[in-house]
Amino acid sequence: MTDTVTRQFVTQFDSDLRLLAQQKNSRLRATVFDRGTIEGASFTINNLDKVEMDENTVRHGDTLWSDIDHTARTVPMRDFFKALPLDKADVPKMKVNPVTGGQYMQQLVAARNRKIDDIIFAAALGSINSVDGSTGPYTLPAGQIIAAGGTGLTKAKIIQARTIFMANEIGEEDDEELFMLYDALGASQILADTTLTSADFMAAKMLQTGEVSGKWMGFTWIPFQRVQNAAGVRTTAAYSKTALHFGTGFEEGDVAVRADKKNTTQVSMAGSYAAGRQDEKKVVQISYQ
Repeated sequence: MTDTVTRQFVTQFDSDLRLLAQQKNSRLRATVFDRGTIEGASFTINNLDKVEMDENTVRHGDTLWSDIDHTARTVPMRDFFKALPLDKADVPKMKVNPVTGGQYMQQLVAARNRKIDDIIFAAALGSINSVDGSTGPYTLPAGQIIAAGGTGLTKAKIIQARTIFMANEIGEEDDEELFMLYDALGASQILADTTLTSADFMAAKMLQTGEVSGKWMGFTWIPFQRVQNAAGVRTTAAYSKTALHFGTGFEEGDVAVRADKKNTTQVSMAGSYAAGRQDEKKVVQISYQ
């Protein structure tokens, strides 16, 4: 006799839309100097070179002037836009409406935050032009670059980066907070480094747990999976908070009904952003494999 009970079985459909694994929040925006709202197609970063005191050996002598070097860098704004449509005829057929439920906008906000991080990371390692073109483009000099050398993200490289910052007078002594970006490969290499002491290992446990609230080797560690990857050679950045300037031209999230598209609902996110490096001495490029 055929069992027909199974014909009455039902399937309970999910009443929510769940986001797939992804970085949702900006990791880097809080690590740089935020210039706020930018009016115009670009913004500038103005710098003054350092000066040293002269010894005064002549009483009532003439004033000796020394010109101070003024430089200005330009950071062009970049515009971004993304829209997600939902056909009006599709809504009655769905158990979950991703527009009213907010899932579409959540995805767009997450995409915006990742784009901001990518812009900041590119500014750390890229070049930047002067306003009048008389100098530059400014690039990281060899003294600020630690090559892969066929090794991973070792303790020796971290010490070398910290030493470079100390030699450049970039540290807590002058109210400079330092950050180190690392990906999953870098974390695994640090934790596997046999040169780490027991105390170092305990301090590095934040890399294993993903916590970024603590400091190690003078750096606040920020997980960032989109470091450069060229044929297996990863390149990351360590920098001070004042090294990079970030600006926002405008931001607009919108939900609108498109009459020209059969009343399709469009969820969109638009924004204008830019970041630029203020001083090469405040950034160290580190490669590993």
